[in-house]
Amino acid sequence: MKRFCLSFILFLGVTISWADDSDNRQKIILDTDMVELFDDGIAMMMLAKAPNIDLLGVTVVAGNTWVSEGTAYAIRQLEAIGITDIPVLQGVRLSFAPNRVENMREEIQLFGFGEGYSGSFAYEEPTFWKDVYTSRYKQEPTFGPTDMHAVNFIIEQVKRYPHEVTILAIGPCCNLAMAVRMAPEIIPLIKRVVYMGGAFTVPGNTTPAAEFNWWYDPEAARIALRSPFKEQIVVGLDVCNQIELRKNRYEQIVGLLTKEKFQAMLHDNFLQTTFEERPETVWHIWDIVAAALCVEPSILKREMTRHIDINTQQGLSYGQSLAFAHNSPTGTQPVRIVIAVDEKRLWQLIEESCRSF
Repeated sequence: MKRFCLSFILFLGVTISWADDSDNRQKIILDTDMVELFDDGIAMMMLAKAPNIDLLGVTVVAGNTWVSEGTAYAIRQLEAIGITDIPVLQGVRLSFAPNRVENMREEIQLFGFGEGYSGSFAYEEPTFWKDVYTSRYKQEPTFGPTDMHAVNFIIEQVKRYPHEVTILAIGPCCNLAMAVRMAPEIIPLIKRVVYMGGAFTVPGNTTPAAEFNWWYDPEAARIALRSPFKEQIVVGLDVCNQIELRKNRYEQIVGLLTKEKFQAMLHDNFLQTTFEERPETVWHIWDIVAAALCVEPSILKREMTRHIDINTQQGLSYGQSLAFAHNSPTGTQPVRIVIAVDEKRLWQLIEESCRSF
């Protein structure tokens, strides 16, 4: 498998006021390891349909799925809601650590694996997004990804709209980290970065130490989080674990997704199958929480500010997110960590959004 090449890209208190004074619509780039519906898919569609959001583009990164798969899923779901003018862009395929995919078996044997979810590391990478699309949906797509690399798109949009763009990173941080490495001049031009990632006061969900998104590429997460952005906000497992998705709630929400395209997605869907086979399952809606905070910031109820860092040393705690109240490591940045949200209003917002799809 060929390593993704940097030279290729080079060639080619608690309420946050997030609205712009000049325009009530927030400019957002969604950086995502896309899946169908729960949770990246609903997060994307929520943003695309929100009247106060200007979704500039969807940049796809590897994580839950490979980039080719995530691209197909993003396109299909935008088609489902009748919005086909939002650019979808393919991004970084592999993590920053050399040969992470090839060495994954040895890494698991040496350091253990907790809940055993490794996302796209667990299976072979499909070669082409359109093959994924036609195999899954049995028809041709109505549009395709934009012919620009996701990293270049992030750089371009931030420079086009200085101090206006929020990066919502709900997958591994590979695209964002590559963007700030290639064009560090964009760092002060980004309005804020909102992450779904990390676990500070609770255990990880891939290993006992690490949350999945930042475990997938700890080096990229560390580059991003150590960049001196104007504002960084983290929606981690600390808040996401509090918000439980059970079978009855799941059925209530998917009952709102009446379009034929959604019904096809629910067939042979991982979460649908999980609830059918194990009705007692408790799931979570990680990325949707982060998207909902962008749509309606007032749902945020409690937060803490800490300097945070990521452990990039291979070992039992590889990918662990660390929060420092005092005496933080040199180079770390202050980050707002979300601790609690208005759960009742969150579910209302999700249902309102799903009705609009």
